[in-house]
Amino acid sequence: MKLRFNIEYHTQWGEDIRVLLTKIDRNGNKKDTKECLLDTYDGKTWEGEATFQATNTSSIEYKYAMYRNGQLVWTEWDVAPHRLKLDGVTTCYIVSDQWRPIPDDLPLFSSAYTECVGVKNDGYDGLDTLFSSTLQLRVVEPRLRNGEYLAICGSTPQLGEWKRPKRMTLINLQEWAINIDSELLYDEAEYKYVIVDHEGNILRWEEKNNRRLRSPRLQPCQMWVKTDSRPAFSRDSWKAAGIVIPVFSLRSAKSYGVGDFGDLKTMIQWAVKTGMHAIQILPINDTMMNGDWKDSYPYNSISIFAFHPLYCDINALPRLNDRLAMEKFMMKQQELNRLSQIDYEAVIKLKMDYLRLAYQQEGKTVLADPDFLAFMEDNKDWLVPYAAFSHLRDTYGTPDFNTWPQYATYDKKQIAKLTSPSSPDHDKIALYFYIQYKLHLQLVDVRQTARANGVIIKGDIPIGISRTSVEAWSQPQLFNMNGQAGAPPDDFSVNGQNWGFPTYNWDAMAQDGYQWWVRRFQKMAEYFDAYRIDHVLGFFRIWEIPLHSVHGLLGQFSPAIPMSVNEIESYGIRFNAEFMTRPYITDHTLEHIFGYKADLVKTLYLDPRTDGRYDLKAEYASQRKIEAAFAGKTDEDSINLREGLYALASCVLFVPDRNSLDVFHPRISAQNDFVYQALPHHEREAFNRLYNDYFYRRHNQFWYDEAMKKLPVLTQSTRMLVCAEDLGMVPDCVAWVMNNLKILSLEIQSMPKQQGLAFGQLWQNPYRSVATISTHDMSTLRMWWDEDAARAQRYYNLALYKDGTAPHPAPGWLCEEIVSAHLFCPSALTLLSFQDWLSIDEDLRLPDANAERINIPANPRHYWRYRMHLSLEQLMSATKLNAKIKAMIENSGRA
Repeated sequence: MKLRFNIEYHTQWGEDIRVLLTKIDRNGNKKDTKECLLDTYDGKTWEGEATFQATNTSSIEYKYAMYRNGQLVWTEWDVAPHRLKLDGVTTCYIVSDQWRPIPDDLPLFSSAYTECVGVKNDGYDGLDTLFSSTLQLRVVEPRLRNGEYLAICGSTPQLGEWKRPKRMTLINLQEWAINIDSELLYDEAEYKYVIVDHEGNILRWEEKNNRRLRSPRLQPCQMWVKTDSRPAFSRDSWKAAGIVIPVFSLRSAKSYGVGDFGDLKTMIQWAVKTGMHAIQILPINDTMMNGDWKDSYPYNSISIFAFHPLYCDINALPRLNDRLAMEKFMMKQQELNRLSQIDYEAVIKLKMDYLRLAYQQEGKTVLADPDFLAFMEDNKDWLVPYAAFSHLRDTYGTPDFNTWPQYATYDKKQIAKLTSPSSPDHDKIALYFYIQYKLHLQLVDVRQTARANGVIIKGDIPIGISRTSVEAWSQPQLFNMNGQAGAPPDDFSVNGQNWGFPTYNWDAMAQDGYQWWVRRFQKMAEYFDAYRIDHVLGFFRIWEIPLHSVHGLLGQFSPAIPMSVNEIESYGIRFNAEFMTRPYITDHTLEHIFGYKADLVKTLYLDPRTDGRYDLKAEYASQRKIEAAFAGKTDEDSINLREGLYALASCVLFVPDRNSLDVFHPRISAQNDFVYQALPHHEREAFNRLYNDYFYRRHNQFWYDEAMKKLPVLTQSTRMLVCAEDLGMVPDCVAWVMNNLKILSLEIQSMPKQQGLAFGQLWQNPYRSVATISTHDMSTLRMWWDEDAARAQRYYNLALYKDGTAPHPAPGWLCEEIVSAHLFCPSALTLLSFQDWLSIDEDLRLPDANAERINIPANPRHYWRYRMHLSLEQLMSATKLNAKIKAMIENSGRA
């Protein structure tokens, strides 16, 4: 069998085009990848031929690649390779292709669109008909809606003589095709692509000049496969609206004091009722460390794969045979469900107790079921270590594996023995197999329900892992345990954020092509059709904080290019390590921070120096030592004193590089500290220049290259719609990468990305973006409006174009205007929090806006316990609100 390739691609000297071909056998297995070199006579048109045996081959998958001086530069989009289905008759395929980059309208190629809201393959196959010699026309068209199909209509009888369109077949990802008898074609035919309904009625014609077709003279058993350019249809871009809510915040009459996967199915029905097409949730991974309320933090998971038992829908499990026990559970369910907030400790205890009893009742039967055995086989690589870890955590009373008397160092053979059916601990370990299987079934059911109802479920991938997690235990080589991941100061936290997570050993991860991440994304794709990359900046560089620090101010970006002393001095700064890298503590500093307690601080915590400054005593010489000294002291005076000492410890101008102590990084936000004020005026100006160069210009290409090593592999490992949280201290290179990879950005009007603007201009939002008013880390709309009257007044006048005084508290009509403005913006997705949707209805929203807050990022020990104040049943019956939301969505073109 022969394949003749033809493609137009403009190249320069030293560049060449090749085809990478893979056979696919009748079982769908890929094999025998080969490379075909193409030739050119003009540097534009590339041609070549490949010959191979077609035995036991059902199709050929291929993509074009560009090489420069023998080195691969890039390939076509990996997600949608070209594919030829072999018909068993054709002996020569003549292929005329178009290069396929990542499409600008990438959302329409994601599973979020194709599997949830777009056109699905209805089984129609018009390619069964073969001719002596066949012309197969192909074209990519993703903009069709449900009930629409692509067709061709043209000047010849085969093309319908401009009256009878010929329906095409959806053959690949958003690719349509039709077979035509080449012998019956005229020397030249004219045609257009059209959109038709199920009856074949033309709904829309291409808005361009007729296309012209000249078919080459084909020999018998030859097929010319011609790929056309995209049709020129004029239609609005697809847009959707949706809701953002943590699963734990859902409430129904059947909830066990916390939202679960059953409640998520009900939320899908509310989305349908209001015309929404997306539900975004927070991470749902297992966070069980110590069984207390601190485990409520959803971004600190013990496993990147395992789901939290908290989200198990108890109502979907079998009822307990013990009638008395069942009645006690029902009574406790009602008690916990009446609470306005989550009682995490009581809820997780109740659910785990029920799951243990359910396992005792049906565990052996479930674990022998063929479906469970298939699940176990597919997931054993992560499920076995997770179950063993969970059992050992329970046994030793801590997730800190470093303190375990046995199994502190992961050994695969030992863990296999521990988890084997013959192990005396197997029953306790198999409980976690059972729980994860039940959670898997429930979330698969959620996804199937969502897809059937045209709703996208959007998940959340946290940037970090816990240092006491399964992954840190079983794969320590992939992490840097001697640092802490966090974020530099921003609007959420003036001292930065210290998440406590270890940072990634990217060099180790690169050795197998980032498979740790690829497996993580592919597992997500079993349940979600879109996802949010938490803190996407972490793929460019992470804010790494030394272990001796509590706050984030003493961190440095990793990787980063440190500055030598000579380079620092080239800006006009006389470098003095004694002055610039040791805490700058003076009488003025102490009086400013501690006031009348300054003398007490000098006596208890400081040693005087000969130059009039002070050093922290050895026992208080770092923030961690200060933290330890004040452990258990919760009175206001002690907290203020501790925070003041933290500030002293971070009062430096430069921090040494973590790998080399003779090169440095400027300390973040140093301009706000006393050491900066002590500089002469000309050195302050010089430091400002150095600071801006270092943080905003120095690393752009460096960080771009770092991100492009990782993100293309990860984002193209699935067809989920990729959305990124790109907030904070964002260098220019982030936009470059996100534009290249067509990743959706996050646009928040109150946090404009364009310098000089007080508020973002919604009409300038890019199409590839998610628009929202607030996130789980922020004040909700009503809170934001009332916490700063001057800011609200500026927004009222500048963003809403209204005269007069801004009303307080925020009335429903004002919230409705703001919500409506976000719905009408160009962003592909407008996803608003449950609280912000309800803000438009003064009768239904929470009376106390301050009770709407989900998280306070500046507080690493925040209790995540927000619950809807309305039940889902009440929400479903809120006729007035639901009708208003549906009308707003329809009027904005997002229905």
